[in-house]
Amino acid sequence: MTTEAATRRMSGAPCWVSLLAHSMSATQEFYGALFGWEFRPGPQHFGPYARAFLDGREVAGVGELAPDRHLPVSWTTYLASDDADVTAEQIRSCGGTVGVGPLDAEDDTGRMAIASDPQGAIFGIWQGRTLMGTAHTGEPGTPVWNELVTRDTGSVSPFYEHVFGFEAEPAGVAGLDHLTLRLKGRPVAGVHGVGTGLPRDRGSHWMTYFAVPHTDAAARRVTELGGQVLHAARDSAHGRLATVADSEGAVFTIIQQG
Repeated sequence: MTTEAATRRMSGAPCWVSLLAHSMSATQEFYGALFGWEFRPGPQHFGPYARAFLDGREVAGVGELAPDRHLPVSWTTYLASDDADVTAEQIRSCGGTVGVGPLDAEDDTGRMAIASDPQGAIFGIWQGRTLMGTAHTGEPGTPVWNELVTRDTGSVSPFYEHVFGFEAEPAGVAGLDHLTLRLKGRPVAGVHGVGTGLPRDRGSHWMTYFAVPHTDAAARRVTELGGQVLHAARDSAHGRLATVADSEGAVFTIIQQG
């Protein structure tokens, strides 16, 4: 369930994750304490924005919502693109929606857009120039997997296959509606159909998984920092994981691999 940094740069693969929060300072304090991230100013297209670094390498982005924008706080998964404008047209032609862009990043590191699939799950597309995406992955404190949580895989997997060239195959978990998305034979993301278990307040959404050295200890740390444990630590075929929310309610999964 880990995608290497080089794999993340393949067109179609999840390559970056970004969070829009109400308070930059509180959010940086939370993730700095949880993952050991350090922050540096980034492009200011939509307001204050910073890039998170671990061991001197970029791992994620954090932005601040305008005070008058009462939007849910959530992590956004970005999928790599060789041409953001072409990808945006493909999204529209396959039943998706492009809500923002494509537009150039303020510091000319790339070109991006924000879109949603036919079931409403929001994601970004990123055409990297000098910033290709997450430079550090596979270690504690880094994003290691992205998974689409939706009502059923059959209604949405053709969209991602046609737009991004994914090869979808059953994940091999008996009794579960679960697909693995592959590019050139490499697993890059998952799709999990949860039926009526889809959260009403969130709908279809992309989930980011962050590696931690010890899931139970990290879950306790989340609560100490003002967050919540939404689904308690449990064992899976890929490692011990827990679903949590940060101090502003942004949901993500922590996983202890191996």
